[in-house]
Amino acid sequence: MVSRVQTVAFHGVEAVPVDVQVMLSPGKLVMSIVGLPDKAVAESRERVQAALHACGLSMPPKRITVNLAPADLPKEGSHYDLPIALALMAALGAVPADALNDFVVIGELSLDGGLTSVAGALPAAIGANALGKGLICPAGSGPEAAWADTQMDILAPVSLIALANHFRGTQVLSRPKPAIAASAATVPDLADIKGQETAKRALEIAAAGGHNMLMVGPPGSGKSMLAARLPGILPPLSPKELLEVSMIASIAGQLPDGKLSDRRPFRAPHHSASMAAMVGGGVRARPGEVSLAHNGVLFLDELPEFSPQVLDSLRQPLESGETAIARANHRVTYPSRIQLVAAMNPCRCGMAGEPGHVCRRGRRCVTDYQARISGPLLDRIDIRVDVPAVTAADLIAPASMEKSEKVAARVRRARDVQHQRYEGSPSGPRTNAAAGAKLIEKLAEPDKPGRKLLSDAAHSMKFSARAYHRILKVARTIADLDGVETIGRVHLAEAIAYRVASERLANAA
Repeated sequence: MVSRVQTVAFHGVEAVPVDVQVMLSPGKLVMSIVGLPDKAVAESRERVQAALHACGLSMPPKRITVNLAPADLPKEGSHYDLPIALALMAALGAVPADALNDFVVIGELSLDGGLTSVAGALPAAIGANALGKGLICPAGSGPEAAWADTQMDILAPVSLIALANHFRGTQVLSRPKPAIAASAATVPDLADIKGQETAKRALEIAAAGGHNMLMVGPPGSGKSMLAARLPGILPPLSPKELLEVSMIASIAGQLPDGKLSDRRPFRAPHHSASMAAMVGGGVRARPGEVSLAHNGVLFLDELPEFSPQVLDSLRQPLESGETAIARANHRVTYPSRIQLVAAMNPCRCGMAGEPGHVCRRGRRCVTDYQARISGPLLDRIDIRVDVPAVTAADLIAPASMEKSEKVAARVRRARDVQHQRYEGSPSGPRTNAAAGAKLIEKLAEPDKPGRKLLSDAAHSMKFSARAYHRILKVARTIADLDGVETIGRVHLAEAIAYRVASERLANAA
């Protein structure tokens, strides 16, 4: 007789059904696991045997064969422990086999029979709900699994014996409740920054429209401080965005205690990050920093210090909103709709363009340093702003009284306008930065003076087609912040100024 329990394998953020089959046959006591298991799955036989012994069940003096079907799908991770143990207990008669038919099972076993949290509980719960089944998972993963559907059955025991008692009717397991992580008590405030009014304005526009942004300035001018205050003015995640972000975080095992967060992700990898760390990869094709920043911000400080290959690997995610990791035996796609915010010094010594400074290397100090960033990547950055050194007068003067809360209110109003504008769009953008070229030409058509200014600027500055449309997107966001429908000359002038800011820098030193 063969007992069966259903579990899942993870392919990106998708949960693929896997059938765990256990058969007891005459022969020497040995437990074999087949079906392309990795090392973690193969070691589960030791954990399963120890956990069953801790629960008072002895292994039968028979040959035990565990098959993970389909056999040609690689099985990775420790979440196969619990389904294997339950299938074996069903074969032994310790739990009713028919009680397991309505559940998908995931969980890692401790040697004492306890259940340990596993990555991927939320995608597994969504996959189980799509199959019309409930979910059995460890207690630590229950709060995130409960977000899948308020009506589906979810059992989240702390141990194997508690689950067995539930099926025997001697103990009742209550459904876990969805949990949200508490927001940080203190968030850096824009009011702390003295001076840099132009950079603050650019940061507000970038937040309102989801635009990519590059800040260029000497060391100590406040670039990192400005970037750290961006999360404080961004709107919270919508329910749909929250689910997308949480599924990626769940696969990566980055939901502590199974609690979801409505704060937009803010990822700031070190400039020594490898390509696999940035875009994802490895043996199990896990999500990288780009995917973990989905619907949030990816901040790259000291931009030219990153490997040129790593930086160029961002071009596809910035354009398409997803990252495809292709290997010889599998291909995985993760959503990666990010807002890129970067900061850099103008040159190697960091002081190019500063009054009174003369670099010994001359112009080479600028050109060699900035040449580490490719033109196609720069072309995908909507807003480029100079962040000059803070003067003594700025430091002595009182700090700006406009707090992040007030700026966030304006950003939220602009985002609400964009949500209503794109709600019925077939391409599904959520911000001006994500709108397609054809759509933005329709929705960001300037008036006559603005059209002439844009035409003259595009002709004299040799804008690419991508640059032309990104200027329109930024101008559309500026008009949204002003609360007007028609894009005028003043909106386009400001958008063009942000586009050409770095060209002035190239002529410095």
